[in-house]
Amino acid sequence: MDHQPVYPITTIPAQQAPATLQQPLALRMPVNEVPPGVQVVTLPGGNRVLAYAEPTALPSPVTPAAQPIPAWAKTTALLVPTTGFGIGAAGIGLSYAVPGLIAMSHALWAAVALIAVGGTAAVALLKRCRRPAPAQITQHITATGLFGRANGTINHR
Repeated sequence: MDHQPVYPITTIPAQQAPATLQQPLALRMPVNEVPPGVQVVTLPGGNRVLAYAEPTALPSPVTPAAQPIPAWAKTTALLVPTTGFGIGAAGIGLSYAVPGLIAMSHALWAAVALIAVGGTAAVALLKRCRRPAPAQITQHITATGLFGRANGTINHR
């Protein structure tokens, strides 16, 4: 348990007090001049005096001072709507462009198919229309002596 020290209160007897203290201070001072934290207290002997008293109400919590907003936060806050509107506009533009994009993709696939079929047809046509070159036959025959055996080679080109 928290015990606060008890101090005896002593007062000057009225016959020894100077003339300025004869009248209690609380009665001589206007209420609007009483400093903050000071109250009029009645002592056990009946004397009324000014005294510092503990506040009865808890002090209000101190509110923190407003901090300035950082520059990066302001910049980000300004860029977020711009970015959002840009993405939204792109989405709307793509939704309008979808039919054209689908048509272009079909046209590209048709062009790829045409190139593939056309190349295959061109190769087949060239093979069919090509005339074979006449065969060139060369002979090399050699014989030694009157009754020697003849040797030779035949080359087809």
